Amino acid sequence: MTLFAAVFSHYRRHPLQLLALATMIVVATMLWTGVSHLTYQARASLGQSEQAVAERRKVVRLDGQSVAVADFVTLRRAGVCVMPWLEVQRPNAQGRVVGVDGLAASCFAGAGESAQAWNQPLNGKPFLDIRDAAALTAGPDDRSAELTLLAAEQVSQAALPAGYRLARFSLGPDTGELGESFLLNLDALGVLVLLITALLLRSVYQLGLAQRRDSFALLHRFGVSPVSVNRLLVLEMALLAGLCVIPGVALGRLLAGLLGSGFGQALDNLFDAPLYAGQAASWLSSVLTMMAVVMVVCLIDLIRPVSRAPVTLLAGQRRTLALAVLLFGVVLALVASSLVLVFVAVALVFVGAGLLAPVLMSGLARRLARAAPDPLKRWHFAEFGVLARRLALPLVALQFALAMVLAMQALVTVFEATFDEWLSQRLAADFFVEVPAGAESGLAVDWLANEPQLAASGDWQRVVRGKAELRVSESEPGQGVDLLAVAPVGRLLTQWRLQAASDQPWQAFARGEGVMINEQLARRRQLAVDGPLTLTVAGETLSLPVLAIYPDYGRPAGEVLLNAGLLPAAFKPGFESLSINPGNLDIATVVSGLQRVWQVETVTVRDNERIRELADTVFDQTFLLTRAMTVLTLILAAAALLIMGWVFFSTRVWYYRLLAVWGLRDREVAGQMVRLAVSLTIGIAVLALPLGIWLTWVLVHRINPLAFGWSLPMAVYPAFWVELIGLSLVVGLSIAALMRRQLQQPATMPASASSLAGGER
Repeated sequence: MTLFAAVFSHYRRHPLQLLALATMIVVATMLWTGVSHLTYQARASLGQSEQAVAERRKVVRLDGQSVAVADFVTLRRAGVCVMPWLEVQRPNAQGRVVGVDGLAASCFAGAGESAQAWNQPLNGKPFLDIRDAAALTAGPDDRSAELTLLAAEQVSQAALPAGYRLARFSLGPDTGELGESFLLNLDALGVLVLLITALLLRSVYQLGLAQRRDSFALLHRFGVSPVSVNRLLVLEMALLAGLCVIPGVALGRLLAGLLGSGFGQALDNLFDAPLYAGQAASWLSSVLTMMAVVMVVCLIDLIRPVSRAPVTLLAGQRRTLALAVLLFGVVLALVASSLVLVFVAVALVFVGAGLLAPVLMSGLARRLARAAPDPLKRWHFAEFGVLARRLALPLVALQFALAMVLAMQALVTVFEATFDEWLSQRLAADFFVEVPAGAESGLAVDWLANEPQLAASGDWQRVVRGKAELRVSESEPGQGVDLLAVAPVGRLLTQWRLQAASDQPWQAFARGEGVMINEQLARRRQLAVDGPLTLTVAGETLSLPVLAIYPDYGRPAGEVLLNAGLLPAAFKPGFESLSINPGNLDIATVVSGLQRVWQVETVTVRDNERIRELADTVFDQTFLLTRAMTVLTLILAAAALLIMGWVFFSTRVWYYRLLAVWGLRDREVAGQMVRLAVSLTIGIAVLALPLGIWLTWVLVHRINPLAFGWSLPMAVYPAFWVELIGLSLVVGLSIAALMRRQLQQPATMPASASSLAGGER
């Protein structure tokens, strides 16, 4: 116990360092836990958005009448796994609610889940219990309602009673690939968050460890072996980690809950964990994981004897090594053919940048000091170099955090713009009308073409989906591709953004002189614009040139866009619909006309604007959560630098007071502190900019194509760079204020300046 007290006595003499270390462990744990939970919420929200617009199957009546609650009862009594989905549109812009039956939905859950998971109240927005949603339709106001019976994947046509059949049910284009891409990039940035956290913890602990070396040497002279000291350090860190990690986990969960409170209702409703998302990590796993990280990061140096001096490299050697690692990582990122190698390249570039940044800053300071004629400027640059070397780890952590925030901001903005543009072009029409099974779409096409009001102010197109076989050359086997046929070619289609195109592609497409393909197919089969393409559709061969390549973020499959006028008469569509912008014509008039033409009682109509609003709302919340994650990381890095400044500058207060001895007034000394701190943070922010831009490029142009076969547009936002530099200025001013406060406290010059971290002069 006496030996432990001797080892721990350093913190009795320096309680602020113990407070700083404990604070860093708590804050780092809070960050990691908060990021983990925010990432979990982002996954859940993306899953909900995907399920909200993804294709499903529904049960419909063979006689064409609308399904009712009695049909739901009949199907459930027959053992068919169906779930009611009652959409109620409330008046006065109150929005839409969806009524569901949680007990009936239990059969949608996995085999390992019980029905009790669904037996819970549904009070979220827009999801309600079906009884409450049905009650809304009985009000005095005019409230439109539509009931759909969703069928589980395991339901087959043979399992349905007589008089019913399965039909496809789609609220909009599938966003699965776009969501998976976003989550993959989110995972990559999550690993970077963990790295930043490790750097910050290590920086704080190493400072205290360096100041304790004389105490360890004294214990060694009294016969205490280095192994015994190491064991006590492990015990000390285990106790400290245990005391600090638990409140950190609690604060992280609380913080994530506060940041995600706006989405809490959506995550607690029907589409939460029981159906589409995994459970959050348990308390025990979070505590044990973070304790392991703290122990490994702080005590990794104990594998060598304490008395042995660490191996150091000269500045020139460090610079050469950093440049070599950095360049090797950049080249590897350019030529890598797998995701694993790209991630390795990203790690190498960050290692190289982290090694190079302090060397560059101290080297530049040394050159400026030599060239400066003013002694005070020479002192400023020399001290700048000392700080760059002594605060290397927290500075590098701040650099990584700024780079990550820059990349995340660009990535989220690109994803938002891409998602909005993609949804806008796929949901360009105001309404989506499904062609009933057995109905002739040609009758509807003729009726729409002869409707004068629709021709004057509206727009429409027939959309046909099916399968075709692609053959690039005679020597290669055919490949099945998705076929998307559209006619007529109008404003709903020509607004699509094209990645590459021939001259006047839409005019040629309207004449049936070529096809368009999605990016996935072009990359997979090395197809280019104006190149030949041979399709086999319903046994008939079509040889046409590629007019354009268009982005298609929603699906991994290859797709060919064809003028519907080229479809053979024997072609059997898998799905057929009409996209309609009614213009000045009321949609009810269009629906009644189609009902007369098809001689059916009901027609499935979807309001694309409502679909877009639902998907945008959920995706916007997801992007908000990811921004919160990056802000947390940046706050931690800035806080770590402030804490390190607090601990580090306390060892140099006596040295900065020499400026007053040299004749500087208190205000001038404070000005030197401000310039010193601001130069430090602004310098690391400038070095973070190219790293952040490079990380953005890797995420959108290397990781995405390798993982999904398509790339995102690259964009940078210089206005955000100014914001980051401004934030770095605030951090620098805060450090300067802290330094000025320390200058007002009494301090004694140490007997040996070199014995203290920060004693370099």
